[in-house]
Amino acid sequence: MEPSAENKRTGLLALGVLGFLLIAVLTVFTVFDTDDGGDGDEAGGSTAPTATSEQSGTGSGGQGASGDGDASRGTAVAPIVSVSEAAKAHAVMARYMAGLTTYDHASNAASWSAPLLRLTMGDARMKAATSLPTGKEWATCKAERCSSKGKAVVARDAVVSDDVVRDSGRSISSVVEVTATHTADGQTTTESNQWLVTVKETSGEWVVSGFDVFGLGDVGASDDSGV
Repeated sequence: MEPSAENKRTGLLALGVLGFLLIAVLTVFTVFDTDDGGDGDEAGGSTAPTATSEQSGTGSGGQGASGDGDASRGTAVAPIVSVSEAAKAHAVMARYMAGLTTYDHASNAASWSAPLLRLTMGDARMKAATSLPTGKEWATCKAERCSSKGKAVVARDAVVSDDVVRDSGRSISSVVEVTATHTADGQTTTESNQWLVTVKETSGEWVVSGFDVFGLGDVGASDDSGV
């Protein structure tokens, strides 16, 4: 028995609806699959960096930034004074301060002070500061045939500077421990003091520009010493 015309139309309509639904489902799957592929490229960007990401990673001086964004940690700052230069400056301080407290009753002021002044700036203040005992103290020293032997050790640096504004150059102020052993009339005493000694770089050499008892200021310092 052949189906009626109405049944044929109903069957064709049903097939058409099913076909439409099938096309719609395939279309939806295709669209979502395309979107997922795009997201996957973005998520995988860190494992396959582009030329832009590689360039930006070294764009700040070629150092690259740390995880917390602090790129300054990779930047080295040159010290004002190197370790070897500081050692030379300390040697000048120690030689000068040890020499200043080393003399005896027969010392001649001119010959005694000459080598010490070569370790200084040689200005009027340093000439006045580089001197033997005077007055009653020197008279007593001669009478008692005194002698003094000094030793000096740099304890620590107090100030290291490079005065660009006044163009006075680099300077170092250090605490120097000086121990002087005095002998007079056969009696020996030892005296220790801390001094703040300042050296300045002049023509590539470190020279003493001032000193005083630590904590009392730098009375002997030059006006250009930067201290």
